[in-house]
Amino acid sequence: MTWKSMVLADICTHIFAGGDVPKNSLSKYQTEQYQIPIYANGEKNKGLYGFTDIARVTKPSMTVSARGTIGYSEIRYEPFFPIVRLIVLTPNEEIVQLEYLKYVLKSIDFKNSGTSIPQLTVPMIKKYECKVPSLETQKQIVAKLDQAFAEIEKAKVNAEQNLKNARELFQSLSLQAFSNHGNDWSIKPLGEVVVVERGSSPRPIKKYQTDNENGVNWIKIGDTKEGAKYVESTKEKITPEGAKKSRFVDIGDFILSNSMSFGRPYIMKIQGYIHDGWFVLRLPESIDTNYFYHLLSSPYLMEQFQSLASGSVVKNISGDLVKKAILPIPPFDEQKRIADELEQLSQQIAQLQNIYKRKLDSLNELKQFILQKAFKGELT
Repeated sequence: MTWKSMVLADICTHIFAGGDVPKNSLSKYQTEQYQIPIYANGEKNKGLYGFTDIARVTKPSMTVSARGTIGYSEIRYEPFFPIVRLIVLTPNEEIVQLEYLKYVLKSIDFKNSGTSIPQLTVPMIKKYECKVPSLETQKQIVAKLDQAFAEIEKAKVNAEQNLKNARELFQSLSLQAFSNHGNDWSIKPLGEVVVVERGSSPRPIKKYQTDNENGVNWIKIGDTKEGAKYVESTKEKITPEGAKKSRFVDIGDFILSNSMSFGRPYIMKIQGYIHDGWFVLRLPESIDTNYFYHLLSSPYLMEQFQSLASGSVVKNISGDLVKKAILPIPPFDEQKRIADELEQLSQQIAQLQNIYKRKLDSLNELKQFILQKAFKGELT
């Protein structure tokens, strides 16, 4: 079996970057007779526009994203107009199959091609080397890779479904825990039980940001992690003068986002100050901290926050609306029992999630392993 080591520039008839849509071209060239999709970073624009006398791709080609999700590649069979951030590769069909080129591109680690802001350029991509066997061997490799990747994709779908099922199981049991009210439970609006205060932002914020040792913690959404329970550190600090124009939060206080990812609760493990994208909630001694955390995180309250939230594009929720949410409050000992049960269940679910996530990571690694074997000639 003869394999040639070639660069992408040698196996493609064209490699070029997309360009800007010419000004006024949409209205000038848009017709029902000529409609061509516009692609950027692998995504099709909502509209189909007719470009009858400007640059377009008419032969089946590969597209590779040059910025952002760098290296994302797709086969494009239909004519299209590529715009900036997209590089087009049209294979020389006498040398390489389009489907084989697809797997060549998937085997390349483009993320190491740029600087701190990844960017792929035409000169870069032209220099990438690949192994090119005969067209017949390419067909055999493509067939085996199609089969292997289909089986991997099926396994990924199953793992993702199991991961989803684990999360839904916890949410269902959590909802059940707070919905089955005992006769000795009290039902009260959140505002009657918990102190709710909105954060405040000193403006302009850049004036009050500091790296000095006397700075105080400035808590932002970016200081929280998905699935985390606590806020333990901050990336930024503000001056004591800025703190006077903000809202203090103490260790043990709850903070609740009121926009974007609204409704997510976190418990403070540090002192700091919050801007107006946060609420601080201060508990009375009659409410257990862990019980309140699981209650705030549960569908029981999240569904209430969803219905209370306002705004169509970016939903947000006001302090007055937060105070209207209804809290089920059992006796203190019952709170601790429920919190302990949910904590144990949460840990078990987290273990399952880690198992499924590791499986998904392994499946992605398996793809790269199979691609490496394919281009060493070990799949035929």
